[in-house]
This record gives sequence, C-alpha cells and structure tokens, in this order.
Amino acid sequence: MTQKQLKVEGIIPALATPMNDDESINEKGLRELIDFVIKGGVHGIFVSGSQGESFSMTMDEKKRVIATSIDASDGRVPIYAGTGTITTAQAVLLTKMARELGADAVSVTTPYFIKPTPKELIDYYKVVSDAAEDMPVLLYSNPMRTGVIIDVDTVVKLSELDNVVGMKDSSGDIVQTSAYIEATKGTDFSILVGNDACIFTALVSGGKGAVAATANVAPRLIVDLYDAVKAGNIDLARELQFKLLPIRRAFTMGTFPVVIKEALNLIGLPAGPARRPIQPLSSEKKEELKSVMKKAGLLDN
Repeated sequence: MTQKQLKVEGIIPALATPMNDDESINEKGLRELIDFVIKGGVHGIFVSGSQGESFSMTMDEKKRVIATSIDASDGRVPIYAGTGTITTAQAVLLTKMARELGADAVSVTTPYFIKPTPKELIDYYKVVSDAAEDMPVLLYSNPMRTGVIIDVDTVVKLSELDNVVGMKDSSGDIVQTSAYIEATKGTDFSILVGNDACIFTALVSGGKGAVAATANVAPRLIVDLYDAVKAGNIDLARELQFKLLPIRRAFTMGTFPVVIKEALNLIGLPAGPARRPIQPLSSEKKEELKSVMKKAGLLDN
C-alpha cells in the first residue's frame, strides 16, 4: 500500500503486546487481540509502540510482533508499525524491516534520552523516510515519554516530504494539537491524537482520528465516538468521551503500560504481564480498575 492509497484516519488502537508468564511474546494472544479490536470496528492497528512495550523488545521480537500482526490482520485493516528509536541508523533498520515484512505504514517516534534540535530531527526523519521508500511515514511526538516536542515549523517542513503523511501527537496538550491541525490545514497531512482524553476535542477541531491505548479494551466505544463526530452528533460524541475518561484516568493506577494489560486480562483476553521491572497492580487497584470498567460497560456487574 503506497502513501497515495492509505487513508490515515479513524480509530487505531495502540496495541498492547500479549506476553506469557515468562515474559515471552504470546503470538496466539496477539492474534486474539487483533481479532477483538477489528471486530470492534477499528480502522487500523498500531503495533510495536510504547503501549506495546517496544522499548523492552529485541529486534527479533519486534520482527515477530509486526509479522504476526500483518498475518493476523490479513488485510482487514492497515498495520502501522512503530520503528522510532534513539539513533537514526537503528530507526532505518527497523523501518526497512517493517517495509520488507509488508507493514502498511510506520510510525516513527522522536529519539528519546537525547534532546535533538529541530535541524537534527529533520535530518532523522528525512533519512528514515528515504529508507521507507514508498511506504507511508507518520511522525510521532510523545514528549511525556521522550522529552522531545516536535515544533510546528518542523512538522510543516516534514509534511512536504512525499511519504510523510501524518502525525501522532501524544502531548495531551490540545493547544499544541490544534496548532499542528491549523498549520497543516488544507493538505493531505493527517493529525491523529494520541492522548485518549483529547479524542473528542481533537476530532471537532479537525483532527483525522486517534491512536488510542484504551481502544485495546473499548474499541467499539471509541469507534462510536468517532462515528458520532463524523455524523455531526456532537452531544453523543461528548457523552461517549466522558464515558471513556475514567478508563484513561485509570492509567495512573500503575506503571505504564501495565493498566491496559490488566484491563485486557479482566475481560478475558490473555495480555499477560508487563515486562519487569513493571509490577502487576495490587489487589486493591485491580478491584478499583474492575469497578471503573463495570461503570463503562466493559464488564458485567
């Protein structure tokens, strides 16, 4: 699928990576989760991202996750593969691997740990987009995790590259998100929001969709929110956003990204543990999470 064929829009789960008790990749569980979110109506799937614990994976494990996801999706929805990392060379290797495996697009986070300048970011993304060839590339700004914000001017410059087709903004700052939307208005460049508390506001402001961690457990709720905005039913969309908020707030119950894995385990999908040093939720926090999910209609009372 080339950049001209892929429509970067809609609700795209930031997929968790199911693991066995020994922290190895659970490929069967990954396939089950992919079927679950596709049945929930999602428009794409983002694998090997931060929610997917890519920071803990080896190159071979990332390859297995991307390949398994492409096979499990079987063309039903596009697969976006996370290929950003600290160095340009490593991001190029990951991007080439994703392209060769048949991913539909890559989402490339800024380098982390280091603090690159705008000039260095532009060079990083240009080299990676060259390696992607005709595969679409999304910028990925997640300053809470990386400490790096992509400024608006840099986004505008990068949006002019042929295969840089959009951006995931996980800043959680709707002013920042709106600035990206305004600066790229009237182009084919898609802004996707990455903080689930901001989906409604981003969509009514002109965003094209969301890469949502909560869509692992509540895909239909978030797809319904998106559909309501598209249909102009703003009151319903707002109501659904408020219904989603307690699930997003529950992220603070444990160390990222364990809460979504605990939630998946509660609804019967074998997400398994997060990789250590991240610990499971306490029994008290699990009960609190269970209560939140019941109120959202995700668990039976």
